[in-house]
Amino acid sequence: MNWDALATYGPRMLQGLVVTLQLVVISITLGALLAWPVALARMSRSRILRGLSFGYMYFFRGTPLLAQTFLVYYGAGQFRPQLEAIGLWWLFRDAFFCCVLTFTLNTGAYQAEILRGAIRAVPIGQSEAAMSLGLSPGLIFRKIIVPQALLIALRPLGNEVILMVKGSSVAAIVTVFDLMGVTRLAYSRTFDFQVYLWAAVLYLIVVETIRRVWDKLEHRLTRHLRSA
Repeated sequence: MNWDALATYGPRMLQGLVVTLQLVVISITLGALLAWPVALARMSRSRILRGLSFGYMYFFRGTPLLAQTFLVYYGAGQFRPQLEAIGLWWLFRDAFFCCVLTFTLNTGAYQAEILRGAIRAVPIGQSEAAMSLGLSPGLIFRKIIVPQALLIALRPLGNEVILMVKGSSVAAIVTVFDLMGVTRLAYSRTFDFQVYLWAAVLYLIVVETIRRVWDKLEHRLTRHLRSA
């Protein structure tokens, strides 16, 4: 154990972990807000909305997150005059914000597909029974379909959070000093492979914490199903 390297770079790795968690929390939250309209557009009767939402989901689910990050971070520079003209260059010149935008679009596509599948998985008899009681379609969707769909989507959404935690390491490639970014810096100065082992342990701790929290959340929200 290289205690000198741990004393020097350990605190910085913890700071990098905070940056990683910030990236993940912001991206997952914004992605969840984006996922709902995309999922509804995917199930819309409008061919235009279905086509646009399908194209968005197809691209971001079918291409690597690293390539998407490069497209946003390096590609934005090609349109600097236009972005400055509309006042958005401040967003695209910052690597952190570029990663937030890319991660949001990426996880939004995955969450939209998870929600779409969950909504489709709710038995049609639920809607038919509600319609027989005279409930409006909007009320049926909000009060009956959505709660059941969220329970179905709970486990896949937890997996998406974990995947985003691990996938966020690509931010280090575009100079964001997240956990992996600090780890690369520490290795370049110490040439000690142990720093990657420390980073792996921190990622494992985060993932295991999320898994346990999600298990407890699922256990609590589905307790009425088990008692039945």
